[in-house]
Amino acid sequence: MARSYTLKRRAEQQAETRRRIVEAAVELHSTVGPARTTVSMLAERAGVQRHTLYAHFPDEWSVLLACSGHVLERDPLPNPEPWRAIQDPRERVRTGLGAIYGWYARNAAVLACTLRDSEHHAPTREINELRFWPAMAAYREILGAELDARDHALLLLALSFHTWRTLVQEASLEQADAAAAMVEAICSARIS
Repeated sequence: MARSYTLKRRAEQQAETRRRIVEAAVELHSTVGPARTTVSMLAERAGVQRHTLYAHFPDEWSVLLACSGHVLERDPLPNPEPWRAIQDPRERVRTGLGAIYGWYARNAAVLACTLRDSEHHAPTREINELRFWPAMAAYREILGAELDARDHALLLLALSFHTWRTLVQEASLEQADAAAAMVEAICSARIS
């Protein structure tokens, strides 16, 4: 009985250590970015030795995968499937952008850093492609139904985190107003 208890306690401690490392990675990726996060910084922030960090995460890829998984587990990307049932294209785009912009707002710090780093840091780019591209493809497909090439191009602009940041953080629009402005730009005169 004592051995079973000891093994269970050890497993709990390992899970807690892993959780601390992942949360430290999210904090660092949200402030300095994944490309600038070093093993030493991560170990210090998590309160572990480097060898302990390597025991849980043998390479940068595994840290990035765990960090992005944690962010998405904590706050999943919006599910676009219910938007298919919205018949009015304007309402479908407004609903979709509203949900996506809300997600951007809740995850702005980590998104800003990871998108910046994905420009020059291959592992970050690969994780972003793995985690976010399938959702973005679904958003384009569902929200872009019935749009012509011009309006589809504007939809791509509207879906960009950078567009959201410009409208909401820099121009100080309310999120609903930012989504409404993009709906108007996308759907003006082409969809009634």
